[in-house]
Amino acid sequence: MSGLSWELMVAALGLAIPVGAALWEFGFAGRKRLGYRVQMDTTAKNADTHPHAGVLRQMQQYGTSLADPSFVLLRIQNSGWTHIDAGDYVVRDDDQVGIRINFPGRRVDGMVVTELSHDYLRPCFDDAAGLRMDNGHIELPRVPLNRGTHYKVLAVLERDPDFPVGQAFPDPVVVAGIKGGVRGGRIKETESHTFASKPVMVFIALLVLIAAIQSFTSFTRDDAPAQAAPVDCAEGTLTLSGSTAFKDAVSDAAKRYVKKCTGARIPITDDTFKGSVAGLDTLEAAGKKRTKTKTVEAAGTGGPGLADRLAFTDGAKGDGRPQLLPRPVALSLFTLAVNKDAGVQDLSLKQLRQIYSGDITNWRQVNGNNVPIHLVSRHPGSGTRSTLVHQVLDNKELLEVTSGDCAGMDRSKPGRCEVGDTDILLDNVASVPGALGHSEAGAALTHEGIQQVRIAGYPATVEGADAGAYPYWQTEFAYTYGEPPADSVAAGFLRYLTEGAGKDSLPVHGHRPCSELEKPLLCRPVG
Repeated sequence: MSGLSWELMVAALGLAIPVGAALWEFGFAGRKRLGYRVQMDTTAKNADTHPHAGVLRQMQQYGTSLADPSFVLLRIQNSGWTHIDAGDYVVRDDDQVGIRINFPGRRVDGMVVTELSHDYLRPCFDDAAGLRMDNGHIELPRVPLNRGTHYKVLAVLERDPDFPVGQAFPDPVVVAGIKGGVRGGRIKETESHTFASKPVMVFIALLVLIAAIQSFTSFTRDDAPAQAAPVDCAEGTLTLSGSTAFKDAVSDAAKRYVKKCTGARIPITDDTFKGSVAGLDTLEAAGKKRTKTKTVEAAGTGGPGLADRLAFTDGAKGDGRPQLLPRPVALSLFTLAVNKDAGVQDLSLKQLRQIYSGDITNWRQVNGNNVPIHLVSRHPGSGTRSTLVHQVLDNKELLEVTSGDCAGMDRSKPGRCEVGDTDILLDNVASVPGALGHSEAGAALTHEGIQQVRIAGYPATVEGADAGAYPYWQTEFAYTYGEPPADSVAAGFLRYLTEGAGKDSLPVHGHRPCSELEKPLLCRPVG
């Protein structure tokens, strides 16, 4: 035994615990088990908000309206790992009843078997001698149940005259027993979702404790090698700018990066995220200024690029700006958002083009409500706006601005205004009756007071974009001024965002990482 270290014994125990837990759960505890679940227990008073609550209160028994009706839905199920035969119920051989259900404080006025998991269970209830109700209880026949099968019973109840009015009714009492079942074979109330039994939970807790002990010993051993810094980490301050549609996703990734890489700083402000074109302008100006002051060699002539700046854009930069180098990051879905007072949820491409050209000015012209259309748009240079123009409006520019203040627009007639931020746009769409705007799909999804508009029947989904049916999408690019040094904070964060754990921040905000697409370098739908 001297050759066995205590660490090896702990490891062996860690292996034995899950094996023992599996044997307990599937070999013993789950061998044969009859279970039930109360899926509904409500009174007509509790259902007052239901549109048919009046019908519930008017239910009658023998021509007399029920004074205080209640309704209980019970699910009877085989919750073990072996089948249950009719002869497995713990009753006399001449007793046809397998389960008895009592309702303290209530009498039974009606019952029905409402759901069978399999049609072959139906004959068990047709003219069954064991299926009956009597005053305050229900009797159910000895139904054979294969593993995982179930049936449901709906009972209509009336308060017992001797039970205090207004007092909550006790839970139903279900009495049954199974020969050879666990815990004496009695029927067990189950949960609506099961994870593991209490003994298995104890096993799991022990397993976690053992894993913690092993981790502690590994980190505190004298001969344990020092941990190397993550490969993406770099020191310095990184300035980000560009698309407001991509700001939240990038901000989340930046917070995670600086927490992981303590030598890096990435301040996020509204002043830097003013739109795609503004971000490119800021990056280009910083690069040219750095070149003139000789702090770095000129990008594009063999020297390194900026090590401390990135700009994010909705779509490619187009012609010009030869010093700016792109890197696709994600596929973004955009959407049209409308005020709920408009009364529309779906518009065709033709209708959208007529709305943004001013040919349609009232929502009733597209079978909506009689409300003037107020267009809330982003300023020129916005990626969501340029994508709307190019991919939805067939390259036709928006009609002229009629108001410089979206909140102060004349709501009695149609018009258009512009804002510089996605959140401000959505706030105005939610507050101005008949307003229509555009944003990334993730921001619109969580904003109250607005309705996302389907385009030609298709919602904003990657599947719709892949099929070529949904047109309002764009590739999100990250731009650098020249090629940044590999050990710079710009290069490190860009790797983290596109290849490392940082890309996990993108789906949360409705963006699809390029690495998950069929053609990551193109980063666009396959349709």
